[in-house]
Amino acid sequence: MNYRVESDSIGEMKVPEQAYYGVQTLRGAENFRITEQKLQKELIVSLAQIKKAAAMSNMEVGVLDKEIGRAIIIACDEIIEGKLHDQFIVDPIQGGAGTSMNMNANEVIANRAIEILGGKKGDYSVVHPNDHVNMGQSTNDVIPTAGNITTIKLLDRAVDALIILDDAFNRKAEEFSNVIKMGRTQLQDAVPLTLGQEFGAYSSAVKRDIRRLKKAIDVARTVNIGGTAVGTGINADENYETRIVPNLSLVTNLELKQADNLIDATQNLDKYVEVSSVIKTCAVTLSKIANDLRLLSSGPRTGIGEINLPSKQNGSSIMPGKINPVIPEVINQISFNIIGNDMTVTMAAEAGQLELNAFEPVIFYNLFESISTLTNGIHTFVDNCIKGITANEERCKELVEKSVGIITAACPYIGYKEAARIAKKAIKTGRAVKDIVLEEGIFKEDEVNTVLDAMAMIHPGIPGKKVL
Repeated sequence: MNYRVESDSIGEMKVPEQAYYGVQTLRGAENFRITEQKLQKELIVSLAQIKKAAAMSNMEVGVLDKEIGRAIIIACDEIIEGKLHDQFIVDPIQGGAGTSMNMNANEVIANRAIEILGGKKGDYSVVHPNDHVNMGQSTNDVIPTAGNITTIKLLDRAVDALIILDDAFNRKAEEFSNVIKMGRTQLQDAVPLTLGQEFGAYSSAVKRDIRRLKKAIDVARTVNIGGTAVGTGINADENYETRIVPNLSLVTNLELKQADNLIDATQNLDKYVEVSSVIKTCAVTLSKIANDLRLLSSGPRTGIGEINLPSKQNGSSIMPGKINPVIPEVINQISFNIIGNDMTVTMAAEAGQLELNAFEPVIFYNLFESISTLTNGIHTFVDNCIKGITANEERCKELVEKSVGIITAACPYIGYKEAARIAKKAIKTGRAVKDIVLEEGIFKEDEVNTVLDAMAMIHPGIPGKKVL
């Protein structure tokens, strides 16, 4: 391999001749061998979009040579289209508040722009990573803004996935609308409802998460670009500051707005705690639903067995025919991971000092992972689980008829104490509640069928009140 020699404030270093990255990127890659992963492609695109908008703004105010500016824009467009992503070699978790990833973008764009202008990579007299590509910017406003843009893109996908999940639950709610079953509180028999009502409640919970995620997108729209190092805007043309966010909105096709107080926006990362908390809340909702599905499908012979989950793979290497609820299980695991990521985001946001928080890289690493795994998990939840759920109607009916919970409907007629006596007797003897109240003459047969009609118990009111 042939090399070129580049230098920075630390000294000289050999860089592969064909590499578009430079010495500062290479130092970052060697210093931070942490996750063995690369920057997320959406983050790379967001960085290129910022550099493009900055070049546009600097050209408009007359501080950037137009020929150089146009070459920078062409290089940025290529990255936005997906080219040169292999040249982003720094680890997502890094010291320096993201300086390595910012310089990775600056150097790749600069060297590609040099090529476009007919020069050789590494000849920064043609296009300089700091003086031209990073003009009017600092790592301290570029990286948070790139994080915001990436967060919006990922949250948009998560919202789309949740809408699909909501639709799947609604379809099941309609399909199971007439399947009567026993409700349970604290894992004990409660009162009847329909399986459709249960799935309708899942839909309602998901709708709530959709609303939360949309609000989180609005939180992420506020960016600190234009503040440069500490929010004062030093080294950025005063007219650049008014153009950068409108241009960035144009380039990204997102409605972004500049923070009212750029110093505050550079110091504080509480918005990422807010966004992460919303993702965590959604994950908790989905994990609870996954728990329910595992319980309702348990058995199938010795558990609740009210629903069947689609069989996706063998469940055991030793027990023939065993099928496990693997899709709900992966939703649970995604949730556990997101909860851990949320703690990391929280502690990293808290750890900022004075005019800058240096821990944005780990915040974005965990936040992006949370959103991406949540989105992917939702798609597999819908396609490999929810769509294929079927109801065991006879099993549901059988459990309702055997339950003592239906005696609750008799309380308005015979009182709580008497109803409790009958329930205890039914549990002790193993007999049906209906048989006991008939035997003791508490209700006549037509009254029993009215008062203890399970389908009459699934709506507000007193069963049989209008008849008896």
